Amino acid sequence: MEVLECLLSGKCVEGSLRYDAVTGKIMFRAYNRESRKPGYVRPKDKLLASLEHGWLKESPKCIKYYCALKKSIGVPRIVTAMEREMRIATGHLVDREIVDRV
Repeated sequence: MEVLECLLSGKCVEGSLRYDAVTGKIMFRAYNRESRKPGYVRPKDKLLASLEHGWLKESPKCIKYYCALKKSIGVPRIVTAMEREMRIATGHLVDREIVDRV
């Protein structure tokens, strides 16, 4: 019933179609996504470290690492900078783990 109300109000509904062999009809099953429910607020990522060329963040399920460098500096400098950033990010994670365990 909720799916029909959404469709009649002009909204899109995500779901899957399947053939039911017993009834011989095509069945629609709407996806039950948390983000589509009223009042849902996506939790913000927590910034763990701000790096020279990116950041390290924590979401409820993942640790996110981002590094962006210009191609114009050349591959050797990009590789060196990425390794340096990764060492710093790893250090932040290890320090955080040590503090959390104490």
